[in-house]
Amino acid sequence: MGNRLSKIYTRTGDKGDTGLGDGSRIAKDSARVEAFGCVDELNSNIGLLLAQNDLPELIRSALTEIQHELFDLGGELCIPGHLVINETHVARLEQTLDTLNADLPPLKEFILPGGNIAAACAHVARTVCRRAERRTVTLARNETINAQAIAYLNRLSDLLFVIARTLARKDGGEVLWRHDR
Repeated sequence: MGNRLSKIYTRTGDKGDTGLGDGSRIAKDSARVEAFGCVDELNSNIGLLLAQNDLPELIRSALTEIQHELFDLGGELCIPGHLVINETHVARLEQTLDTLNADLPPLKEFILPGGNIAAACAHVARTVCRRAERRTVTLARNETINAQAIAYLNRLSDLLFVIARTLARKDGGEVLWRHDR
């Protein structure tokens, strides 16, 4: 394991740059920092979702594993050339997605984010995940990025949508968008 911080503030970023995992320095508003910052924000939002009571065990265990993987993904984005996320991670997301989606009725209308607090938290995590994906795609335009990292974020946003649907249905149902109002 790398260096442990014994002191939280270092003052090394006071002029607008930050250290990467390989020891190099980069601007805090760079595409790379934006990408791993969005992954960190996503992980925090999943933590908020996990703080909700009465999550089904399948969802709780999947999200806990996802938090670890997002930490790995953040590290991957923080260390140029480092690879952690692979097709096995993406396949596991797909398997969980298929399992949860099998119990849901087909979606014939758009749904509004919400339903209950847990479902709303899942929707917020989904939208942050989409942003993390967009920022990682932006980074990939100029630097070599693991294609599986982008696939992982794409599949995770789909899974978060299905989790939101599952949680909303648990307490009364989804709110359908009324396009004819």
